[in-house]
Amino acid sequence: MRTIRLDEESKKNILADLLKRDPNNYTAYESTVQDIVEDVRSRKDAAVFEYTRRFDGADISADNIRVTDDEIQEALSLVEPSLLDVMKKSMKNIREYHEKQKQYSWFDSKPDGTILGQKVTALSSVGVYVPGGKAAYPSSVLMNIIPAEVAGVPRIVMVTPPGRDGKVNPVTLIAAHLAGATEVYKVGGAQAVAALAFGTESIPRVNKIVGPGNIFVALAKKAVYGHVSIDSIAGPSEIMVLADETANPRFVAADLLSQAEHDELASAILVTTSMELAEKVSAEVDEFVKKLSRKDILEKSLENYGYILVADTMDEAIATANEVASEHLEIVTRNPFEVMTKIQNAGAIFLGEYSSEPLGDYFAGPNHVLPTNGTAKFFSPLGVDDFIKKSSIIYYSREALEPAHQDIERFAEAEHLTAHANSIRVRFE
Repeated sequence: MRTIRLDEESKKNILADLLKRDPNNYTAYESTVQDIVEDVRSRKDAAVFEYTRRFDGADISADNIRVTDDEIQEALSLVEPSLLDVMKKSMKNIREYHEKQKQYSWFDSKPDGTILGQKVTALSSVGVYVPGGKAAYPSSVLMNIIPAEVAGVPRIVMVTPPGRDGKVNPVTLIAAHLAGATEVYKVGGAQAVAALAFGTESIPRVNKIVGPGNIFVALAKKAVYGHVSIDSIAGPSEIMVLADETANPRFVAADLLSQAEHDELASAILVTTSMELAEKVSAEVDEFVKKLSRKDILEKSLENYGYILVADTMDEAIATANEVASEHLEIVTRNPFEVMTKIQNAGAIFLGEYSSEPLGDYFAGPNHVLPTNGTAKFFSPLGVDDFIKKSSIIYYSREALEPAHQDIERFAEAEHLTAHANSIRVRFE
């Protein structure tokens, strides 16, 4: 891995380099995605079926687009019992963590007859996009569906591309079944996002769309935002390890590669105060890459967006971590808890040498759907809050309103909104 002595110029260049991966920069695909979205909006099922045949090679119709109970039972017979056990353990941890995020309605009453409050309501429907193809990502299925189920969403719809045989990957399907999906449809790509946003004859529309996907899915979510809510427009995966001389170089190298293997745009960065650690980590990375199965992707990823940054002080290293605002941040220092208190921007923070990033991906419980591309400066991980909405509650008795009515009228008249003022004034004529 390339090693760079950290200064203001190198930090600026690296940040600019990382921002090139932003999905919003892929404008060349926007017109294609917009055409697909509008086609599905106008022709509904007919367009969905055509795009599924063209892009996935599957013959899908109104008769078979929705997964049946028989298909779920068939998938169950194809999944290894040991993997089922692991998924159930993971689900328990994910559910217990997200149960602690639940919010409740509240009311505050005063002796003068004023009652103020907040009503928390689960969204009535949510669509979860899950990538398909040869790969299966049951962990993402669990992370997107379980918070919605915990929030109390009554209708949770999953969409995922079918194989050429017209079937859903059995592991993906069983993860959805276990997590609480109420409907599963065999459709992927931008056409799936459009179907969820606008509805078709076979797929009723939803209120919000969540879940990862390729650039076409990301741009489709962007295109339908406003018609429905979305979680975020996710960029490529990224990890930063913040370490001092006490870190184990072999562990650090392994953790950097755990994200670099995702794709050629993934980012893996070590920022450290130790040049000796930097050199050892670089050597360990080279040895690992020779042995790991996704060697070609790893090499491209590290060549494009892999860095070892050597800072003069820990404060400088921490400032860099806050500026990059990585999706995953591992802190492997003498006192990681102290360093953690100074971190302002990160999607998920992993503390100590035995809290490696895959622990969060699969098992610990916190959500692995995280803000990318610097958006951890203002976005949070996916959670129960993403599947609820809040309504304000206001009640005033006449006795409570009377001492305030002239103030309200004066405020309204200052804004030249005389009907507002009149609405209050008529009650005290």
